[in-house]
Amino acid sequence: LEEIYLFSLPIKESEIIDFFLGASLKDEVLKIMPVQKQTRAGQRTRFKAFVAIGDYNGHVGLGVKCSKEVATAIRGAIILAKLSIVPVRRGYWGNKIGKPHTVPCKVTGRCGSVLVRLIPAPRGTGIVSAPVPKKLLMMAGIDDCYTSARGCT
Repeated sequence: LEEIYLFSLPIKESEIIDFFLGASLKDEVLKIMPVQKQTRAGQRTRFKAFVAIGDYNGHVGLGVKCSKEVATAIRGAIILAKLSIVPVRRGYWGNKIGKPHTVPCKVTGRCGSVLVRLIPAPRGTGIVSAPVPKKLLMMAGIDDCYTSARGCT
């Protein structure tokens, strides 16, 4: 699995992830929201599911799927989350004692107007974050981290 990430190869089938990480993977539905399309006959409602998947040990993925039924949307989102699993680097804050527990350095990511910043934190701090990023960071195996988000989150 590490060679796949090392050479940036695309993962085309979710069963590949099941083979390598199958037993340790846990998934969680972050949000289910109805979305509507206006047609001549009225509105057509579909359901959008956001699912996070991780092994609590350095791998995390996020899947988003839209479908007419909730169950189908969740199943599709789980498959897409498995295909989008990425390794997460972990590091220390201060002394290199024990296992890595936080992000190795300050990191910033943005998508559209949203800017998210992760800042290393001392051991025992916990994840200081909103509920959704907290779940994602926990699934990635990060125990201590400060976060900051700007924009239309």
